[in-house]
Amino acid sequence: MKRSTSERVVQITIILLLSILCISVIYPFMYMLAVSLNEGSDAAKGGVYLWPRKFTLYNYEVVLGNSVIQHAYLITVGRTIIGTVIGIMVTLLMSFGLSYRQLPLRGPLLTYVLITMLFSGGLIPLYIQLHSLNLLNSFWVYIIPSAFSAWNMFVMMKFIQGIPEALVESAEIDGANPLRILITIILPLSKPMLAAIGLFTAVWHWNDWFAGAFFVSDQNLIPVQTFLQQLLSAQDLSAVLGSNNNQEALARGTMLSNVTLMSIKMSTVMVSALPILCVYPFLQKYFVKGVLIGSVKG
Repeated sequence: MKRSTSERVVQITIILLLSILCISVIYPFMYMLAVSLNEGSDAAKGGVYLWPRKFTLYNYEVVLGNSVIQHAYLITVGRTIIGTVIGIMVTLLMSFGLSYRQLPLRGPLLTYVLITMLFSGGLIPLYIQLHSLNLLNSFWVYIIPSAFSAWNMFVMMKFIQGIPEALVESAEIDGANPLRILITIILPLSKPMLAAIGLFTAVWHWNDWFAGAFFVSDQNLIPVQTFLQQLLSAQDLSAVLGSNNNQEALARGTMLSNVTLMSIKMSTVMVSALPILCVYPFLQKYFVKGVLIGSVKG
């Protein structure tokens, strides 16, 4: 079908706008990658935009050889795995229980959960509460406060309520208890929803820097994103490379004259961002399903 002139103009305009948007998103990433692969002293002169002028892996050797970053990676991976599993389990149990319309006090409980989602006590009361629970400066400060999500609970509950009631009723007639119904009926039918919610939760845990910056003072417990936040606000290279191993390695070689604070920053950004970026293409379909979850009830 032949398009009219106005339709072609609109189509061209949309393509141009989307192209500009893509460039604005991709270019900063390409710039950081180019600087991280370029000698720091050479990149400081300017002119490095899309590809390195003097290719080197010195920056990544320094970053990956830093014991603080290595430990921060372990903390990030650990909190992402444990936090996602516990968060899904706790939220699923809560949403499954509240999906029963005959549950006593279901209305007040839903109202209470909704209030916690809309209003919060603020940072200072949260800090006092975490201090009272002895969670400050602990690995579990990343896990326990985020073990339940009101938003995820409502999404899960909406999905569970969309499962045909006949399946649940037939299981109840056969003598199945709620736990058996959850394991044998709800879980198998909820795999797309659990995958989407789990992915959202894992991405949040991976990208979170706030908890490590405000609730943890031990450098051995900070996640990689918190280290990156500290790195971006650093004023000199010695504040970043606090490890004696790194300082000795730099003194033995020629790295010191080639590495700058900016090149280390860019390398750390790439090291912290690449793992989660590599996951996105393979799990993109779950993000699409996650947006549509609960929007249509079959």
